[in-house]
Amino acid sequence: MLKRICSTYALVLMLGMPLVAHGTEGALGRPISGTGVTPDAGIVPPEPEWFVNLAEIYFDGSISGSRSVPIGGKTTLGLDAQVSFTLATVLKVWNTGPGPWNFASSFTLPYAWTSASAALGIGNHTAGISQDASGLFDIAFTPIIAGYHISPTDHVSFSVNIWAPTGKYDPNNIANVSLNNWTFIPTVAYTKLIPALGMEFDTTAGVEFYTRNSATNYQNAPVFTLDVMALKRFGGGLGAGLIVGTVQQLGNDSGPTADKLNGFRGYDWGIGPIVTYDTKLSGKTPLSASLRWVPTVGSKNRLSSTSTFMATATIGF
Repeated sequence: MLKRICSTYALVLMLGMPLVAHGTEGALGRPISGTGVTPDAGIVPPEPEWFVNLAEIYFDGSISGSRSVPIGGKTTLGLDAQVSFTLATVLKVWNTGPGPWNFASSFTLPYAWTSASAALGIGNHTAGISQDASGLFDIAFTPIIAGYHISPTDHVSFSVNIWAPTGKYDPNNIANVSLNNWTFIPTVAYTKLIPALGMEFDTTAGVEFYTRNSATNYQNAPVFTLDVMALKRFGGGLGAGLIVGTVQQLGNDSGPTADKLNGFRGYDWGIGPIVTYDTKLSGKTPLSASLRWVPTVGSKNRLSSTSTFMATATIGF
């Protein structure tokens, strides 16, 4: 069981992050509801090993033109955005010997493409604007992930994911490949295994703390994220399940633009299916893959999307 877990766990260490949407500046932030939970989310494997994960996330969302959105120190009337993230993550499980505790570290290099369109108010008139941007997004790293094996079927992990503002950012643009702030995300994940039924339940929860955007003087409020997944394992390495996720802003944003919008506080909910596949290459190298679709079912001051797709592949060495 834990050998299969090694290959799937690498993904969750990366995904204290993904990357879009809530009532923050630009209606964009680090999380996309439903992308932060994975199979075996709470388990740090006991064996020392390296893992590489590749993930692709596509998000196509909008906010009605009847709502104002803060972007780059200005406000737009509504917002339509398409975002594609390609993420490469390297994870190292450390040799900590026998015992209930195991530790790991990870580093993520993300590439982003985004296209955005909105209407700007100019005097008594409005003017449409559309922009594209692409390039390296803000890098992410997790210095230490601590996993505790409560029992053979109950596992929990703790980590702090850190995002650095390394991507290119222009406050005059509505499309950027950076949020221009540091983000710190304390995260806890829990896994419950039910081998007799071939079932597992995974939960990932975190609170995101943002530094101020120095270019726009915009301060995002802390954000709570929660993703829950029920997964059924079948024969031949196949699995299928259901994911429910939410992002809840814990306070009002602040700064000149946010104050004009009464804090631009937001939330959203997403729900959708996931399909997984686990195998071993050449009979010994673990490989895990998954595909999920998690559309938005309710939101406020967030980009709402019916096209949220995520594909992943993880291999262990």
